[in-house]
Amino acid sequence: MPLTSFLRLTGIFFLLVAFLASCSREQTPEVTVVSAKKDSTTVAKEQRARRIDSLAKRFPKITYRPFVLSDKHTYDSIRKAFAKSNSTMVNYRALTMLNRKDMYFMRQGDTIVMPDTILEDLRAYSVFPQYYPGADTIPKIIMLSNEWQAYACYEYGELVRFVAVNSGEERKPTFPGRYAVNWKAKLRLSSLDSTWRLPFTVNFHQNAGSAFHQFEMPGRPVSHSCVRQLLGDAEWLFNWVKTASYDTLGRRPKQFTGTPVIITDIFDFNRRKGGPWLELTSNAVMINDLPGNPMQVEEALIPISQIPKAVRGSLVNRQRYEDAEKILREKGIIRPEAKLLESIDYNKRRRERKRRG
Repeated sequence: MPLTSFLRLTGIFFLLVAFLASCSREQTPEVTVVSAKKDSTTVAKEQRARRIDSLAKRFPKITYRPFVLSDKHTYDSIRKAFAKSNSTMVNYRALTMLNRKDMYFMRQGDTIVMPDTILEDLRAYSVFPQYYPGADTIPKIIMLSNEWQAYACYEYGELVRFVAVNSGEERKPTFPGRYAVNWKAKLRLSSLDSTWRLPFTVNFHQNAGSAFHQFEMPGRPVSHSCVRQLLGDAEWLFNWVKTASYDTLGRRPKQFTGTPVIITDIFDFNRRKGGPWLELTSNAVMINDLPGNPMQVEEALIPISQIPKAVRGSLVNRQRYEDAEKILREKGIIRPEAKLLESIDYNKRRRERKRRG
């Protein structure tokens, strides 16, 4: 074959090879992209599943047992071992949280809950799940159980804080439903009684005055619709929550613009002493009926009797407050024999007594 013909054929061959290689290179990215997309979705699902599994297993099983403060020696020993001091603060926080009461309310003869393991991270003792699917798209949310006298703080579904509380007594309950944080104050004197000093107040119902704050905790629902907690927990929550946006005049918080607060249930006021937390045998017990979509929980119904008379005239949709008690009784949230107490302005009473001499 003449050289010129050979070179011509060779050139055609290499051109053909180059063309085919070029086609191959152009098709490869498409296959790679599709595969990468599929892999990234799979990887994301696997990572989420591992995260959920890890959160569920991040604490060991801790068993509890009832412990009787049977005599003065036993009582004094427990008070010393679980004192509120630097060396025993971890013990103090665990014991007061498990029993929902401060040490000075534990009396000789009482039966308390004692854990077999003391951990600094109190999430280990939570009755709320470590991961809450209903909140996995919500930056911050507070879930509170009157039944268990405790609340949980979640960030995108992960439990970040577990706290013991004492909520409202039966005549001034902390009603279930959806709320949101409005405002906060490092120290607030109650508008009803200025002798009530309320450190780290976080308000979640503007009209009823319902709020989280530090106050004494005797181990049962005893407050005037507020949520009492120990000082360390109150300060932590104060720093963690997002407060509401305000109207254009800066006078009133816009409803439901602060950190959501969901109260899931009611306390069993048929119990004359203690609560279900005293009957726990381990940290394996979990609340398993949290709402699938907490932001669709109905706004809390508050009876008009729970609103101070001085602010009733400014209520939006007052009829809802007028109807609330009847609805709550029909739902069994207020027991038939329970009588709600009107909000009493003790400051006003004192002023009137002083005026009368």
